[in-house]
Amino acid sequence: MNPIISLKNVSVKYRIIIEKPKTLQEYIIQRFKGKKIRHDNLIAINSINIDISKGEIIGIIGSNGAGKSTLLKVIAGILVPSEGEVKISGKISPLIELGAGFDMELTGKENIYLNASLLGLSRKEIKERFDSIIDFSELGDFIHSPLKSYSSGMISRLGFSIATEVNPDILIIDETLAVGDEHFKKKCMDKIIGFKQNGITILFVSHSMPEIKRLCDKVIWLDKGNLKMLGKSEVVTESYLNQSAQMVNS
Repeated sequence: MNPIISLKNVSVKYRIIIEKPKTLQEYIIQRFKGKKIRHDNLIAINSINIDISKGEIIGIIGSNGAGKSTLLKVIAGILVPSEGEVKISGKISPLIELGAGFDMELTGKENIYLNASLLGLSRKEIKERFDSIIDFSELGDFIHSPLKSYSSGMISRLGFSIATEVNPDILIIDETLAVGDEHFKKKCMDKIIGFKQNGITILFVSHSMPEIKRLCDKVIWLDKGNLKMLGKSEVVTESYLNQSAQMVNS
């Protein structure tokens, strides 16, 4: 069976200016004299090779700056890799950045139509699922208020409620469950488990190893942009925790 997600030698590199001109005049003088502005390459992810099958639940772990969010953005099509090839077979619903695709001046109701349309739903489909989105978000009358009056937790609720009504083939979740009360977190986890039972592929970034162990079949461990380990959830998380403990005690 062909993988639903395939990454071959995928890298993302950024050019960082080492000696940045302080003023426009300084920049023009440097260019006029033929002086090159010095750059350095920051490698966010480096030569990643991964195949993910339909229905797999994959956890992605690593310290801050390891490349987790960059990897998700490449898979979601938000970032184009500097090198390598990405192949996706199916509809993706990304929950990567809170408020991504939202207009803070519009109401929650207006943002449902805006965000769901960006995720590929027709106006008719959005109308059919509108009440379900509001019910799950538990926003009540706040749905008629502009998003700029929402807390980050309320925005998270709305974003999750919309994304999970798209009926995706692939669901991407980047620490979204870290925002919100325990009641809503449980609702989200229950919904994700329902997706898992229905064979939807899920990529799940979290710093919570209990959540990773509970939900994921396999785990990708990234370290400074490199694929350090890929394997069964229990094995990879234990290795990660052991290294973290050694670093704390050293």
